[in-house]
Amino acid sequence: MNPRLLRDLKKLLGADGVLSEPEDLLLYEYDGSVETARPDCVVFPRSTADVVELFRLANRHKTPLVGRGAGTGLSGGALARQGGIITSFARMNRILAIDIENQRAVVQPGVVNSDLSAAVAHLGLHFAPDPSSQKACTIGGNVSENSGGPHTLAYGVTTNHVLALEAVLGTGELVRFGSAALDSPGYDLTGIFVGSEGTFGLVTEITVKLIRLPEAVKTLLAIYNSVNDATETVAEITARGITPSACEMLDGWTIRAVEEYVHAGFPLDATAILLIEVDGLLEEVEDALLHVKEVCTMHRAREVRVARDERERELLWKGRKNAFGAVGRIAPSYYTQDGVIPRSKLPATLRRVGEVSRKYGLQIGNVFHAGDGNLHPIILFDERDERQFRDAVRAADEIIDFCVHVGGAITGEHGVGMEKDRLMPLIFTETDLDLMKQVHDVFNPAGLLNPGKIFPTSKGCGEIYVRPQPQLSSPPARA
Repeated sequence: MNPRLLRDLKKLLGADGVLSEPEDLLLYEYDGSVETARPDCVVFPRSTADVVELFRLANRHKTPLVGRGAGTGLSGGALARQGGIITSFARMNRILAIDIENQRAVVQPGVVNSDLSAAVAHLGLHFAPDPSSQKACTIGGNVSENSGGPHTLAYGVTTNHVLALEAVLGTGELVRFGSAALDSPGYDLTGIFVGSEGTFGLVTEITVKLIRLPEAVKTLLAIYNSVNDATETVAEITARGITPSACEMLDGWTIRAVEEYVHAGFPLDATAILLIEVDGLLEEVEDALLHVKEVCTMHRAREVRVARDERERELLWKGRKNAFGAVGRIAPSYYTQDGVIPRSKLPATLRRVGEVSRKYGLQIGNVFHAGDGNLHPIILFDERDERQFRDAVRAADEIIDFCVHVGGAITGEHGVGMEKDRLMPLIFTETDLDLMKQVHDVFNPAGLLNPGKIFPTSKGCGEIYVRPQPQLSSPPARA
């Protein structure tokens, strides 16, 4: 670490605002992915002015600057791949304003996702995006990755709920994009910024939409002896024009792992379950529930349960949202992927996941957003065994390649980061990537903001799995 830069950082933020000892930095070389990368130091700004000054120092010393929320990301996006300064927003965690009449909130990036909903629940409002890590992840991190969640099916991902941003660009300029109005004139720079994974700038303030809590919510658990029957149910619900607020699926192995941990009431002998939720006006919900139950029964659900009360509903969702934690009790490590496919390809894709599991001798559990085709195969392995690690990565790559082959994409909500950058050529041509790079360079001309992310390299997955660019099983699809 540059001693002069370290001294300047401590002068700006105070001794308690800078971490540089090796034992402290160990905590920041991880996120929720299998990647690792250690920063030179970690800083904790308390204001936008602090962030502006951090950019001035980073540019002066030509040092990378990487933003970090809670570190729950699953693609290595918040890791300092090339060293430098991690900027943690843990101390910029205030809700700055709530506009009840217009259903808006202004927050700092370190506000925890679920804390915002809790703060406005008494007003009959909530913040709709709900990643499974919502009790820990921050809104700034959600903006960076354009995070989704179980209720994406009806409510959309983060970008659908962000109206305006204050950010510091790679040039050190403080800018504001968008407005509290539903639409604002000019280019949609807010839209292009959300999901840029910290490569355009660091967000210091976010204006979001709040929406009314629904009058009624019903959560249904459909139990199946066949994965095909469950996936056909999802396709039929969509074909009938029914849009649940959530439609989640777990396979039999994952059901058992979750039930042993959470005791959510999932049947241990089921091959698959669907967790379906409908919300809205009471009459609409009752009507939709009848149709959903009819479709489930028509496609051979052996049992259809409706949560009797809020406690039972919360327990079902606790099972779904703690699936990754449940798997973590079983194996030393797991690798979670994030492919997207058309809903009609669910049966074929799950069969392919089974083939890949058998090929490499690795257990793969399936838990995913069935309603929008966003898969999360969980590959269990022992990270102490390099062969298992390499096989886990190969297995993941084969699954993602198949997703692309059937008309899908390499990520739905986890982001590209340093995990999938080498896979970008599966869906983008060289011309596509060149255009993206031109846009990147406008915001981040010196390349100091979160370097080594998104654009293809030959490395990733712990930086030990090095290989050529992946072979395409199908021509690149235009974005």
